Amino acid sequence: MKQDRHKLNTADIITLIRMAGTLLLLVVEPLTSSFFWLYGLTGVTDALDGWIARKTNTASDFGAKLDSAADLLFYALMLLRLFPTLWILLPRQIWYVVAVIVMVRLSAYLVAAVKYRCFASLHTKMNKLTGLAVFLLPFFLATQFRITYCWAVCAIGAVSSAQELLIHLYSRPGSTGEIH
Repeated sequence: MKQDRHKLNTADIITLIRMAGTLLLLVVEPLTSSFFWLYGLTGVTDALDGWIARKTNTASDFGAKLDSAADLLFYALMLLRLFPTLWILLPRQIWYVVAVIVMVRLSAYLVAAVKYRCFASLHTKMNKLTGLAVFLLPFFLATQFRITYCWAVCAIGAVSSAQELLIHLYSRPGSTGEIH
């Protein structure tokens, strides 16, 4: 029996470009002009691939999985590349707040995993705002507003994490909409 193979479409190719750009960030010094150029490219392609998939009606399970893999690769590499810089630049109090936010977020994932028997992450407006705020973080690191901006990111992240946890706690399976 022959399995159908997924034919790469424009959105998939853009996602692959994002993955290549992310891998190049491994060899570029953080917070340099080359870093910001590549980092910006990954952000633009992250927004562009989904938009193109929807506009051209080429959204697919393969594309969604490829996009999730690209996101995971990006977050892992940014943690590896930016964490040492952030650790030096940001006050310890922010890290305590970040730890609490991460615990709330992980609790939301745990509740969802038990309730739905799968990994579940909601695409709420607050989660999207959090993603954008975190993505913009490196651009603020060299400014006098970096601490204020990081506190704002923490506030947005705390609200979105608490919102997702509450949605998972109080919703019935199958009623939360899009789950990934």
